[in-house]
Parts: sequence; structure tokens; C-alpha cells
Amino acid sequence: MEIERMADILKLLGDKTRLTIMALLYEKELCVCEIVDFLKTSQPNISQHMRKLKNGGLVKEAKRGQWVYYSLDIEDKPFIREILRHVPSQKGMIQQANCEDNDCCI
Repeated sequence: MEIERMADILKLLGDKTRLTIMALLYEKELCVCEIVDFLKTSQPNISQHMRKLKNGGLVKEAKRGQWVYYSLDIEDKPFIREILRHVPSQKGMIQQANCEDNDCCI
């Protein structure tokens, strides 16, 4: 991977919201409504961040019904996996809330 491409990817992670989203997705695949709920922000705001992460090749999406689920797409970017290993775990946030409890994407 070229340095310029790597720098562009790392710039994406320089944003606190995007880094938090990546840390959440490091734990598990999530529905957009879950991410919105976890980060206490609007769906359009999360969608904008997800678009940037997707365009940067860091996440992939799967549409199920009316909901979009996101997961990491970093198999070819081991340096990102290593970075995420050192980011504070978001597992507690995920365990406290569950999309299915909110009936938002069932």
C-alpha cells in the first residue's frame, strides 16, 4: 500500500466520531440505528460518516429490509486492525444497548 493511500485512511480515523464507529464495528456488525443510538446523534450525521468510511474502504454495508448493517472491511489493512486493538473497547456500550430492544431494525 502506498504511503499516500495509508495517510488518507489514517485521516479518516482522525475524526473522533469515525474512530468511535470503527471501534464499535471492531466489536460487531451494527445497524445504522444502533450506531445512531450509541453516539446520540442524528441518522443523517451517521450516514455522512459511514459514507466516508465506506468510500475509504474501511467498512462494508449489507442491506436487510429497510435497514443497513455495517461491518469492518479491513482484511487487507492489518495496520488498521492493529490500531483498533489499542483503541478503548466499546464492548460495554454495545452490551448496554441492543437494537432489537428498541424495535428499530427488526
